[in-house]
Amino acid sequence: MNVILYYYFIFQTVLAFGIVIVGGTVEGYGYGLSLGTNWPYTKDMPLKAKAGDPEVWHRILATFLGIDAVIMVVLIHGALEITGLILIILTALLGMATLYTLAGKAPSVVQGLHDVLAYSTAITYLLIVTGSYPNEISLIIHNIPLLFFFIVIYMGGMTTGERGYQKAIGYFKFPKTRPQWIWTVHGISVVIFLFSLIFFFYRYNIALIIIAFQIIVGIIVFISVNKSASKPGFIIPLHQFFTILIVISIILQLSIFK
Repeated sequence: MNVILYYYFIFQTVLAFGIVIVGGTVEGYGYGLSLGTNWPYTKDMPLKAKAGDPEVWHRILATFLGIDAVIMVVLIHGALEITGLILIILTALLGMATLYTLAGKAPSVVQGLHDVLAYSTAITYLLIVTGSYPNEISLIIHNIPLLFFFIVIYMGGMTTGERGYQKAIGYFKFPKTRPQWIWTVHGISVVIFLFSLIFFFYRYNIALIIIAFQIIVGIIVFISVNKSASKPGFIIPLHQFFTILIVISIILQLSIFK
């Protein structure tokens, strides 16, 4: 891979992870349905983008990501490049469906799958940049905690989807409602993920340190969602940022003992 293509893939990787954070901003500031449930939406989009509507930028950046993916397939047409393009298409389709989840017209499983695909897309381009694994299956085989990571992402997406739009989870000692049960399962999956990192401590201790902060952030997310369900604020994209740091540290197997 020549230098230009290498930096092009780095840009694509940063863009893919960046879109995840922008998506968190959309949720955090209540812009999920700012463009309605229609796709594509073109009416007043330039004005809304200028005004800083993150949902508009979420769609614009996702479109650029897709265009770049097509260019990469044409230039290289490797297995990972094709996988990245397929994942982008699937993520976009489920992204449209998540609008109906927010509107309460589609099940929360849609949001869970969308989030898994979004992270899988970014990870695919990271693999192209690092050249460490030929595909994500090989990646997971050599990085067991990633399997539990994806379960956490799926349940986190379901938690968001089950809340729908402007709905709190509610405080509880024992889960009673469906959102509370899903949040509880999400919490259990985080604990299992944590123990998987502890088991491979010498390989993933940086990820373990980050997840300690992430758990605190997750608790603040829970409080913020119950305090202001429609606009929990910056804590949502911050939560996504720490999640990205965790998965990158796992893939690169960052360790303070090396």
